[in-house]
Amino acid sequence: MPSATLVLQQVDKRFPGGLLALQSVSLQVARGEFVALLGPSGCGKSTVLRLVAGLEAASAGLLQAPALQPSAEQATAFVFQEPTLMPWASVFDNVWLPLRLRGVSRAAAAPQVQQALAGVGLAAFARAFPRELSGGMKMRASIARALVTQPQVLLMDEPFAALDDITRQKLNTDLLHWWHGRQMAALFVTHSVTEAVFLSQRVLVMAARPGRVVAEVAVPEPYPRDPAFHHSPAFAEACRTLGQALAQAHQGDLSAPPPRPA
Repeated sequence: MPSATLVLQQVDKRFPGGLLALQSVSLQVARGEFVALLGPSGCGKSTVLRLVAGLEAASAGLLQAPALQPSAEQATAFVFQEPTLMPWASVFDNVWLPLRLRGVSRAAAAPQVQQALAGVGLAAFARAFPRELSGGMKMRASIARALVTQPQVLLMDEPFAALDDITRQKLNTDLLHWWHGRQMAALFVTHSVTEAVFLSQRVLVMAARPGRVVAEVAVPEPYPRDPAFHHSPAFAEACRTLGQALAQAHQGDLSAPPPRPA
């Protein structure tokens, strides 16, 4: 993949206590590509995101990502499982935060912040505080904060897991709208087979003990995708294939002996 934005080649991650979280992880994500990481709890999906974001250092292997470049400035945006909004700040000021950290004044940032809020449907809530928002609205504000810097890479760690199914499906559809056309590389962690199929062009299945990529399932359905895709034969077939790959990965986890400490 010559135009890859993210590259991991034979990457290991061992934590100070000796836990080998990842072993020989290899994956690539191209500019403008949406890739999901799917796997059981504890397989290292979030650790992969933290490595790509520069929040953790790999123990071995090659890792190339914009966040690891010395000249990178807000090239990577990270949306966590929780909205992580500042409760004392308005929605506007929460979205302004990454620009503020770059030295952009509130007045100078206003057009970008307002555009980001309008893009996620929160233009009327700029002066509201997080306590006044629903769970879905809080996540929209968190996504606006990520998109306001126009990043090259968007990392998302199960951002919709705590939401009800109706809100989750709506945000899935909206997320594809926000991502499509921005030429961002998106790496999305989820436990949901249906969510991975709906969002992604490729789904990478991870197995644990230690974490590694064991399967790849392509989802060639073109964008834009709407909720009707959930009821199509292509969706059902992709879910079946991915479910089988996930079951095989999990079965392998249960049958494999634990790795020996180095």
